[in-house]
Amino acid sequence: MAWWWRLLLGMWTVTTTWSQDKLLNVCMNTKHHKTEPSPEDKLYEECTPWKDNACCTANTSWEAHLDMSLLYNFSLTHCGLLTPSCQKHFIQAFCFYECSPNLGPWIQQVDPRGQEEGIVGVPLCWEDCEQWWDDCRSSYTCKSNWQGGWDWRRGKVRCPAGAHCLPFPDYFPTPADLCDKIWSNSYKASPERRSSGRCMQKWFEPAQGNPNVAVARLFANPARSWELSCPLLVLSLFLSFHS
Repeated sequence: MAWWWRLLLGMWTVTTTWSQDKLLNVCMNTKHHKTEPSPEDKLYEECTPWKDNACCTANTSWEAHLDMSLLYNFSLTHCGLLTPSCQKHFIQAFCFYECSPNLGPWIQQVDPRGQEEGIVGVPLCWEDCEQWWDDCRSSYTCKSNWQGGWDWRRGKVRCPAGAHCLPFPDYFPTPADLCDKIWSNSYKASPERRSSGRCMQKWFEPAQGNPNVAVARLFANPARSWELSCPLLVLSLFLSFHS
């Protein structure tokens, strides 16, 4: 029965590799994302790290930098101006979301009709969450979840009734609270550091290359391949007991 084992091992390798490849170098299915990643030489400011391989266009990268974002019809200034350092973190987060081709392991369907996708639980490196939180400590907001629940009755995003504009730490007591809550668990504060290769950086120095490529590959390797290869495991066990 040795030939059976060789066949099963080959099939297992193929299905695992196929499963992994589906999660790598991909763009989300959303209104502003490209269908496939490709070079974009003219990405704007904080989006430039992805210019060699991006899921966003130059126009999308520019819109990500506006106080009143045309991408989401959302205003960062709902409780007044953010400090420049705080605003920079949000722009980087927008660029990361729109431009990164390395979010495949965390992409999920968010539209019941299967026509739009989002991300859930992307593990941001601890330094990213810590610096984001620290730089926003003196800025103000009125909600801990910016994904929804705003007042749109006047055609512009406003704080919901009864919500008070308070310093960020009142709504986000810790760095983990900020990363986990700000967009309904789209991100997850990881205890891992940037040097570990086991967490995603929402921004990186372009000259040093994209560290998120290897992280996505790490998370894609075991992810979902079990679902595809489980029937092969069952078959192999059956054959071993009957050989």
